Amino acid sequence: MTTLSWPPLGFGVGLRADHYQHILTERPPVDWFEAITENYLDSGGRPLHILEQVRCDYPLALHGVGLSIGSTDPLDARYLARLGALVARIQPALITDHLCWTGVAGRKVYDLLPLPYTEETLHHVAARVRRVQDALGRRIALENPSTYVAFRHSTMSEWDFLAALAAEADCGLLLDVNNVYVSARNLGFDPSRYLAAIPAERVAQIHLAGFTDMGTYLFDTHSAPVHEDVWALYREAVARFGSVATLVEWDADIPAFDRVHAEAQRAQRETSTILTTKTQRHKGVRDSVEIGSRRSTLVSLCLGGELRAV
Repeated sequence: MTTLSWPPLGFGVGLRADHYQHILTERPPVDWFEAITENYLDSGGRPLHILEQVRCDYPLALHGVGLSIGSTDPLDARYLARLGALVARIQPALITDHLCWTGVAGRKVYDLLPLPYTEETLHHVAARVRRVQDALGRRIALENPSTYVAFRHSTMSEWDFLAALAAEADCGLLLDVNNVYVSARNLGFDPSRYLAAIPAERVAQIHLAGFTDMGTYLFDTHSAPVHEDVWALYREAVARFGSVATLVEWDADIPAFDRVHAEAQRAQRETSTILTTKTQRHKGVRDSVEIGSRRSTLVSLCLGGELRAV
């Protein structure tokens, strides 16, 4: 593969049928859209026609839910062929899917199911990712799942597994900050530790979304605004990873387009604030070092019996 380089897409929202008409007639000032791959795999029909119209005006990413990269079933050759055809037609900026399995023994379960995090699983998934990337001729990025259970025989954490997978498969990562928070609450780990372990150069994209508090656990429903605790974690992510293409998902109880767009606009403001503060802090440190160096030089010259302008 080529040198790691991810498109600086800015701040986008998920492309949803509820908003087709608004997008096509109003051409809202959104940086980019993300489309669910499986909704557009057919070679014809209105959804694909809409997708092509949107692509004329905006960058697009394809986000899949059907690759089943963690399954023990063979990779679906027909699915890959259809995906490749869609990629050639749309020329997406990014191709992403989930670190999960969605079927076994030829049967689809229509859910994103977790994996045991072991060396065996790591090598198995990495080999499958490499085959997918070879078939498509480009890197993909895999998203961390929202989890509600963990396997007792896992031998590594999810964050260590993702870092190792990205290196072994030479793929990117789609860091879903909401999923990190949801999983951390459900399974009892430190989300900041998770972020600290993710290799910055592998983060191709970030997801934000809302969850539902079920009392005893958090449910990743994509049916609400981004929670304030997730915004706080997003600020940590921006401080670590910089300005990464960020996408707001809203898939249930979908409000008017402007409400979803407002979440993306907040992400842009949060990012700008964090990066500006970081730049000012670094400038302050450089100025302090420079002043200290000049003072040190002046003292040395004075002690040497010599005083010159420095």
